Amino acid sequence: MSEHQPVPKPADHGLDSDVEDLAQAVADQVESFLLAVREIAASGDSARAVPLLLLEVSQLLFAGARLGVQIDFVPSEKYEPDAGPDPDLDRMREALAELLGHVDEYTEVFDPYEESPELVASLISDDVSAIAGSVAHGLRHHRAGRVLEALWWWQFSYVASWGAEASGALRALQSVVAHDRLDSDTERTLEMERVAVAEAVARAEG
Repeated sequence: MSEHQPVPKPADHGLDSDVEDLAQAVADQVESFLLAVREIAASGDSARAVPLLLLEVSQLLFAGARLGVQIDFVPSEKYEPDAGPDPDLDRMREALAELLGHVDEYTEVFDPYEESPELVASLISDDVSAIAGSVAHGLRHHRAGRVLEALWWWQFSYVASWGAEASGALRALQSVVAHDRLDSDTERTLEMERVAVAEAVARAEG
């Protein structure tokens, strides 16, 4: 069990309605993300995997941003209650890796504020699976009625891990979509220019 900071803790009962509404909104988004990612992995549709993952990761990041602007949530218990076993996400991760193929691996700056920023290699499939594991942990607390515990976990893990993982994966996914659209547009434009030149030459010779 992990120990929280020894700060006075309010009880979960009698929470402010705004806090309960935020917790429910995050829980709904987490459930939607987990369901969608599993469906994407099981679909076998590589053509739609990237745009759908882009949508789901961006929506989850919105929920994370809402947590990031809140004051630190403090759980009502000193030690984290057992949330149950972590889900087995290996099959989902492997299925995503197969769907993504050569676009799975990408390079990002680990910390842009370091004096000498370090480039690191990452995998979208690993990132998405790690994110799923992190947010699912908080969801189990929420389902057990431990609202503050869930909010604390989601907020802490957003800042410590899955926020950065989601941001990196989002940038990579957006880049894939951009290359797909812009590169094809460029090729189409070049082809149209070639056709126009050929027609002009044909008219001149005629």
